Amino acid sequence: MDFRDTPEEAAYRVTLRKWLAANTPANWTAITEPEDIAQLHREWHHALFEAGYVGQTWPLHWGGRDLNPMYDAIFNEEAGDAGAPALPSRVNFLGRVIGTYASDEQKARFLRATLDGTLQWCQGFSEPGAGSDLAALRTRAVLDGDRYIVNGQKMWTSNAQFSDWCVLLARTDPDVPKHKGISVFLVDMNTPGITVRPIMLSNGDPETSEVFWDDVEIPVDQRLGEPGAGWQIAMTTFSYERGPADIGVISQYRRALREVESLAGERGLLEQPEVRKKLARAYMQGEVLRLNAAYQLSLRVSGRPPGPEGSVAKLLWSETEQSIQHLALDLLGADALADDGASWLRRYFRSRTSSVYGGSAQIQRNLLSQRILGMPR
Repeated sequence: MDFRDTPEEAAYRVTLRKWLAANTPANWTAITEPEDIAQLHREWHHALFEAGYVGQTWPLHWGGRDLNPMYDAIFNEEAGDAGAPALPSRVNFLGRVIGTYASDEQKARFLRATLDGTLQWCQGFSEPGAGSDLAALRTRAVLDGDRYIVNGQKMWTSNAQFSDWCVLLARTDPDVPKHKGISVFLVDMNTPGITVRPIMLSNGDPETSEVFWDDVEIPVDQRLGEPGAGWQIAMTTFSYERGPADIGVISQYRRALREVESLAGERGLLEQPEVRKKLARAYMQGEVLRLNAAYQLSLRVSGRPPGPEGSVAKLLWSETEQSIQHLALDLLGADALADDGASWLRRYFRSRTSSVYGGSAQIQRNLLSQRILGMPR
């Protein structure tokens, strides 16, 4: 496979670098207040849309530019190298799902507003007793005339407190096998009966939330797809969420590795054999991740929709991210607890969550064993 840029991609990359240099928010990584971070990402989303960088790979009739997935990958690579925020990820997996399953009326209502950042979305899937076994969810949506009445609880709903709408998974038929009685709804987060309670992660960030649904009324025309089609829609969502083209992790990892190398140099540890071995291992992990992402990206470029092999990317990514942050703590030692090491400690704690969200590592391995290797449950 030849992963060099085509002339068109090379020209796009040059234009993009100039745009990022002129438009990347100054010192944006120093912002710590959650509300300010959310506002920054809204503004960045809108700026990207105005410049034509959001929805590049969407079909023209969805409001996109119908470019191949390589362009999103180039954007995230260049954004990572420039220290800029990545593309808004939920556009590329929740937006695609809406575009795939929505009615014409829903597309007219939601696609443009999702592209330009007017609507920010969260994903109401996991529950206290249905995280790893998502099909065991107990949130109920009962049809009552021209509306559904929803009761239940969702967990680990990232950015729910800053979202306008939610893609909600709920059980609509309790009398059929659990994978068949689930439906999907598009829900305004200002609907009466919805209560959002932020959850503090180990690094101190309230990035995720638990959401309570108490007699929430959802119009029938806000159901996405047919009744009972929820499991298929959820699997489509996961395949895009876990794939390599929609996440800018490769260049971010390279930057983190350069920072760790600098940290080792500052502390006079670069010549120690054990440190050099760990740095070499970190580099190799990053290369395995890069090559896997490039391979899966090539499948998308050839027109193949994402499949269960996205679980490989998710496993490699979480293991690689945790490895580099653990190495930073090894270099810092007890200094990780001092003010100078605080940022590294926060990043380490943040990395621990990567093996859980988007599907735990154990679930990813189960998916690969069953769907790729054909092993029994």
